[in-house]
Amino acid sequence: MKQLTVQDFGTLKNGEKAHLYIMENDRGTSAAVTDYGAALVNLRTPDKNGTLLDVVLGFDDVSGYENGTECFGASVGRSANRIGGASIEINGIIYKLAENDHGNNLHSGPDYYFKRMWTMAGSGDDHVTFVLHSPDGDQGYPGALDMYVTYTLDEENGITVHYESVPDKDTVINMTNHSYFNLNGQGSGTALGHTLTLDSDFFTPADGEAIPTGEILPVDDTPMDFRTGRVLGADIDSDYEALRLGGGYDHNWILKTEGSRFIKVAELAADKSGIIMEMYTDRPGVQIYTANFLEGSTGKGGACYRSRDAVCLETHFYPDAVHHENFPGPVCPAGEKYDTRTMYRFRTDR
Repeated sequence: MKQLTVQDFGTLKNGEKAHLYIMENDRGTSAAVTDYGAALVNLRTPDKNGTLLDVVLGFDDVSGYENGTECFGASVGRSANRIGGASIEINGIIYKLAENDHGNNLHSGPDYYFKRMWTMAGSGDDHVTFVLHSPDGDQGYPGALDMYVTYTLDEENGITVHYESVPDKDTVINMTNHSYFNLNGQGSGTALGHTLTLDSDFFTPADGEAIPTGEILPVDDTPMDFRTGRVLGADIDSDYEALRLGGGYDHNWILKTEGSRFIKVAELAADKSGIIMEMYTDRPGVQIYTANFLEGSTGKGGACYRSRDAVCLETHFYPDAVHHENFPGPVCPAGEKYDTRTMYRFRTDR
């Protein structure tokens, strides 16, 4: 492992300095993370010809992250994804959240975790840990907590994202990383030629506002079946209700982690670069999002990011789980540890 390096990543509007922490292994794979939003900024790994490609979308400096709305590489919390009606009930008390998405709440905004400066809490050549204090009532949720996220790069080209926290009241915690992947390299155009293999037999359909209905449907004989591999663009515009309502793939699939087993759940393969990404997690669900609503953002190196130029694999509890008794519960009891890991590992098909 090479020595950890730290670079200036620009200045926020309030004058605060942001930093970029760069890890690199002996194979040449590197990951760069910033203390603004605890975001993954760059992820470079060799393609089939040995050329290093940056496989995540993002910005060249912190101003893009401060001004943008895309969640590139973001640590999303206290609760990722959507909560219907922008309210939750815990222990008989109703807590109101902000309505920032058609009367619902999305990603616990608008005071997002990924729009805040985190504190660098520890580091080594192979890892960086950030921490964010979230007080009682933050974003509308009960309970204070310190949220830790550790990014670790290993010599097998795996990058692990590890979230840890202990709340002082019962509260919803549902963190995710919101990286946008294009395994042909960021800025290379559409990701619809990628092939996704996903070990999931069921998904949770949603309504026109992307709020789960509470149903759990089998993927058999539908465009939602990725068990043996499916090109993302093959059926994305088909006349299938879930895809019409979502404007493409933007759905939660049920994983076989049985609550907490850390297992391989997915594989994403590029159509040009030969890069293959394996994903491991202990979360019960994953939101597959084909970046349907990207609208010409200018990113790293002046690249223009358009609709479906990337795919997100967001591991988490199911969306709106707090309102569905048949979904795994996202409430973390007071004094208990919230602890979850997701790893993305890269190889080539040569």
